Amino acid sequence: MKTIFVDWGGNKVKLTWIPGMKINQSLKVTSVHAICIKDGNILLAHIKNRGFNYPGGHLEAGEKEEEAIIRETYEEGYVKGAIKYIGLIEVSHQDNPFFDPQGKYPLIGYQVFYRMDVNECLPFLREHESTSRIWVQPSEVPFIINDHELAKLILDDALALDMK
Repeated sequence: MKTIFVDWGGNKVKLTWIPGMKINQSLKVTSVHAICIKDGNILLAHIKNRGFNYPGGHLEAGEKEEEAIIRETYEEGYVKGAIKYIGLIEVSHQDNPFFDPQGKYPLIGYQVFYRMDVNECLPFLREHESTSRIWVQPSEVPFIINDHELAKLILDDALALDMK
């Protein structure tokens, strides 16, 4: 477990990576993300207005986390494969004096992460919000994605995960 504070849009937000924490219905899951691995390389998708990152996004109404990550990895990376849960980031706005309780996000929400071992890489059609995809060596990921320092820790946990 590791906690950091980030500046999101001028707001102080507390992020805590909790590997293996069980997902239950009382948690407000706001998004799902996947570390997609094929031949030892990591998939990064270039998302409009966000740059390169792991594929992922919000859950649709009535959608389970596993359904959402399968949909999101297809929409953003055009890949399919076997998934396994890694852990989650607790996103807390408790220290954010500008938090809007009527806003889009809860006071405490969760971003769920999976590992996907890609077994099918489909033609990249650019039909959704990603403009390109690249496959990079794990050691190169921190130099390409523009995200918080937990992204590297999550990658390390994904690589260490036994997919059997």
